Amino acid sequence: TRFRPLSLNVAKPLFPLAGQAMVQHPILACKKIPNLAHIYLIGFYEEREFALYVSSISTELKIPVRYLREDKPHGSAGGLYHFRDLITEDDPTNIFLLNCDVCCSFPLADMLEAHTRYGGMGTILVIKVSAESANQFGELVADAITSELLHYAEKPETFVSDRINCGVYIFTPDIFLAIQDVSTQRKDRASMRRVSSFEALQSATKTLPTDFVRLDQDILTPLAGKKKLYTFETSEFWEQIKTPGMSLRCSALYLSQYQHTSPDLLAKGDGIRTAAIVGNVYIHPSAKVHPTAKIGPNVSVSANARIGAGVRLIGCIILDDVEIKENSIVMHSIVGWKSSIGRWSRVQGEGNYTSKLGIAIL
Repeated sequence: TRFRPLSLNVAKPLFPLAGQAMVQHPILACKKIPNLAHIYLIGFYEEREFALYVSSISTELKIPVRYLREDKPHGSAGGLYHFRDLITEDDPTNIFLLNCDVCCSFPLADMLEAHTRYGGMGTILVIKVSAESANQFGELVADAITSELLHYAEKPETFVSDRINCGVYIFTPDIFLAIQDVSTQRKDRASMRRVSSFEALQSATKTLPTDFVRLDQDILTPLAGKKKLYTFETSEFWEQIKTPGMSLRCSALYLSQYQHTSPDLLAKGDGIRTAAIVGNVYIHPSAKVHPTAKIGPNVSVSANARIGAGVRLIGCIILDDVEIKENSIVMHSIVGWKSSIGRWSRVQGEGNYTSKLGIAIL
C-alpha cells in the first residue's frame, strides 16, 4: 500500500524504472549466472497480471521464466518452501533468492564465487549504511576474516551494526531442510503443550501457522554463528523501493548504471536535429520528442509519450501515452499513464525522495 497510487493500475514489480519493469533489473542480472536453468517469480498477484510479461521475457532471455502464485501468505522463506518440488526438480547446485523491490547492481557472479569459496549453506549480500538508518533494516555482524554471519537482528530497537541485509541471497538446496525444521518444531511445540481452551484461543491469535516461515527471524537469526551462513559485502549502490519517491531515486540509479552495462539504452541528442539531452536519459523508441525540448538529467520517457516544443524535463518518470504540451516544465515528478499536461504548465516536486510529499505524482 505504501507504493500507491502507482500500484493501483499495475502490479508493483511491473512498474517501470529507467524504462524497464522493476522486476526486470534483477532478472537481467541473473543472465550473468553460469548455467542458469530457471527463473521463478513468486508472488500473490493474479497470474493474468504477469502472463504477458513472463512470455515476453522468456523469449527475450531464452531462459524459462515462470510466475508462481502463492495460495496464501507463507512468509519470505515459507513461500520458497511451498514450491520446493518445482524449484528442485532439476537438482540445482545453488538457488538465488532476490527481492524485486531492491535496487542494486546485483553482483551475482561475484557473490557466487564467494559462496562457493565459503562452502556454507547460504550467502547474504550486505552493505554498510549510516548508524542512524541501520535499524530500519536487518542488522548483522560478520567475522572480519571469514565473513561468517555471527549475529542477525531484524530491525532491532538498539544499535547492533552498520552492516545490513540487502535482500539478495544464494542458498544450497539445504535451505529447504532448515525451513522444514522450523515448521516441524512449531508443530511439535503445539502438540506437546497442554493448555486450557482459553489459553488455546489466546495462543491462536499470537502463534504463526506452521507453514508460515520468515527468512530473517526464523532462519537467519537462529543459524547465525553456526558456520552455515556467510556474507558478501558490496560497496556499490543499494536502495529499497518501498514508496513512489524511492522509485524516482532508483530510476536515476539504474540510469547511471546503464553507462557501464547498457549504454545503448541511454538517449543521445544535440539540441538541433534532436532534443537536447542532459545527463542520463532513457526515451522509449515509440515516444515522440520535439527537437526543441530539453530532457535530463535522470529522466525516463515511456512508450507513446509525446513531448512538445520547448518542454523541460528534469528528474522524472513519464509513463505510457502521456502528452506534455509546449513550454511546460516537469521536475521531480511521476506523470501517470495517459495524462495530459497543458501548455506553459509547471509540475514540480521538492526532490526529497524519502519524504511522503517529496515528489509530485500526476
